[in-house]
Amino acid sequence: MTTKHRIGTALALSAAVALCLAPLGPVVFPGAAGAASAAGQRTDCPFLLDCDWVPAAYQQNGAPADKRAYGNYDISDRPRTNEIRYIVLHDTEERFTATLGIFQNPARAASAHFVVRSRDGHTVQMVRTEDMAWHSGNSYLNAHSVGIEQEGYATAGARWFTPRMYRSTAALVRHLAAEYGIPLDRQHILGHDNVPPTATAGTKAMHWDPGPYWDWEHFMTLLGRPTVPTARSDSPLVTVSPVFRQNPQAFRDCEKNVDLPRQASSAVPLYTEPSTAAPLFADPALHPPGEAGTDCAGDWGDKVSATQQAVVAERRPGWTAIWWYGRKAWFQSPEGTRTTTPTAGTVVRPKAGRGEVQVYGVAYPEASDYPADFTEPHTGTPLPYTIKAGQSYPGGGEAPAGYYYAPTIDSSLPYDHTYFPGGTEYVTVQIGHRLGFVKADEVDVVQVG
Repeated sequence: MTTKHRIGTALALSAAVALCLAPLGPVVFPGAAGAASAAGQRTDCPFLLDCDWVPAAYQQNGAPADKRAYGNYDISDRPRTNEIRYIVLHDTEERFTATLGIFQNPARAASAHFVVRSRDGHTVQMVRTEDMAWHSGNSYLNAHSVGIEQEGYATAGARWFTPRMYRSTAALVRHLAAEYGIPLDRQHILGHDNVPPTATAGTKAMHWDPGPYWDWEHFMTLLGRPTVPTARSDSPLVTVSPVFRQNPQAFRDCEKNVDLPRQASSAVPLYTEPSTAAPLFADPALHPPGEAGTDCAGDWGDKVSATQQAVVAERRPGWTAIWWYGRKAWFQSPEGTRTTTPTAGTVVRPKAGRGEVQVYGVAYPEASDYPADFTEPHTGTPLPYTIKAGQSYPGGGEAPAGYYYAPTIDSSLPYDHTYFPGGTEYVTVQIGHRLGFVKADEVDVVQVG
């Protein structure tokens, strides 16, 4: 669960970005004054799902004159102009009732579209899908995603993730995916741990729920997308596919300084060399050069998750190397075990002659895409990850540039609640554990498998 979608300056703290359906000019949204109506609000849930409407707060939380201080979401008009492209799954790290209270407190500056209860799968909608909940820690993803919180604790193992919760969340995801045309794959159905920071400085603050004990293989099967071979055995593209109950792992709750029991997991540890004695892989945005990854449950850089795709860089007996954050990362793949499944799909690689391609956590417009009299433009900065010549990564989905400007609760500033489309096209890339974006004219998107 995130505490706030806002990062950076006062302007950045209230901005969100959307994918644009209209090709020309900025799009102004309806006025944002007032609270969302609870009376008569219909939920956007499938017909047979036990689902209620309990509105999150849309209120000021400071002095009446400070229209920038408000919670807990942004009014929008999706998908008319903000295309909904992703669904992000979270766990609450709070009990169900407490979570509802947090989202009804404008001072908490957090919300999700839906909350699912652990014991029975009961679902509450708190933000209209037309609006942008503050859930992912990345304003670009908030602008074109739906956020689903699930009652549970990431380090408590799988016991909070009950069969009824899995079924309710899967029914909701299938419904939303059908309604908004979202592909049922792991580049569009994300965990919070797959959401990138908007800039390098925000990396360590990113959340890692639902964590290594969420059974992705089971969940994707409930969505009707089980992992099955779709390519020849020598395909360079694979889907990581350990069987959850046959993949016990021991991690550590480093926040509480407690060793967690060895238990079933979706996560596969990544090493710098094909040996369990080698250091664990280190995300370069989490660890300084020369420092190894850790066995912390929240150290996502040294773990690849079941149902994530990867490009094979090398194979040795009992081991597989994949391209991961610009380098080779190794995991165990003993003969006779199902650790990977050959997969057909698209990969992203630098265009011929390019030494490397920069990766971004957002797809914002260029400065020149904004009106000349707009004084607060937002542009993206590269993350510390690059795709180097000779490497390739899963991806290729379109992610057009755009920026949603919504600094106040009542649209009282010039251009307030306006979407600015960008002229640069981006595509998605699974650079490591988290999603990223690269400029389309710098890469080739190639079908493999």
